[in-house]
Amino acid sequence: MKKILLFTSMMLLASCATLFTGSKSKVQLDGNTNRTPVDITIDGQRYEQVILPTKVKVKKGFKESNLKATALGYEPYETTIGKKFNAISILNLGNPVAWGIDAATGAMMTTDSKYYYLEMVRLGEENNSSSHNVKNYVEDPTIPQGAAEDRVTRDNPGESELERTIIRWYFDSAPRGARVFWRVISSIPAEVKNTNELYLGPTPFEETRSFNILGLTYANSRDVQIEIKVTKNGYMDQVKRFNVRQAIDQQEISSFFELVPEE
Repeated sequence: MKKILLFTSMMLLASCATLFTGSKSKVQLDGNTNRTPVDITIDGQRYEQVILPTKVKVKKGFKESNLKATALGYEPYETTIGKKFNAISILNLGNPVAWGIDAATGAMMTTDSKYYYLEMVRLGEENNSSSHNVKNYVEDPTIPQGAAEDRVTRDNPGESELERTIIRWYFDSAPRGARVFWRVISSIPAEVKNTNELYLGPTPFEETRSFNILGLTYANSRDVQIEIKVTKNGYMDQVKRFNVRQAIDQQEISSFFELVPEE
C-alpha cells in the first residue's frame, strides 16, 4: 500500500507545468490613460482603480481570455488574450498521468505574451473600433473618389488605391536589437482574415510598405488592426496594436518599446 501511495505521489509531483507555473499567468498591462485609474476585468476577475502599468493574472487553458477596461473620460475597451503552448509541459511527454493533469488544468497552455498595451479612445474622439458605414466612407474627403469599396484581392494585385498608399513603418526599443513581428487582427474575419506572425527584423527597424492585406478596403479598414510584437532574450515580450485606417491617414505606423527585464 505504501509503495502504491509513493508511486502515485511521484506521478502527481511530476506534473511540472501545473506545479511550477500554476494555473494562471502573470502579465503586464500598459496603456495611454496617462495615470487615469482604470477598472479591468479578466476572466471574471475585477481589478478596480488601477494605474497603468500594472500586473494582473490571466487564466491558462485552451480558450482565449476576454479583457475589458473602463476609465473616466475614455470609451470602454475590449480585447482578447490568446494562448500558446507552455514549453515546460514537454517534460511530461513520457508521463501520461502528469500530462493528463496539465491538460485537465490547462497548465500546458500559457498567454501568448507577457505584455499587453491598452490603446483606449478618449470620449468625443472618433471610435476606430466602431462598425463601418459605407456612405460615410464614400463621402470622406480623405478617400480617393470611388475607392471606398476598392478591395485588395489576389485577382488584381497592386490595383487598389490601398496598395498604392505607402506607409512608413518604424519601431525602436531600449535596449536595441529586439526582434519585431507583425500580424493582422481583424474583427471582420469574413472579409479580412487574421494572420500568423511574420518577422520584420531587429530594432531599430524602418521601411516603407503598402497595405496588401487581402480583403481590405477603406470602408472596412477601421475594423482591422496591425499587431506588433517585440521580443528579446531576458526581457518580457511587448505587444501593441495599430488601427489600419488611422495608419493610412497618418501614413505611418511607429512606436518605441521600453523593454522590461524578466523577473
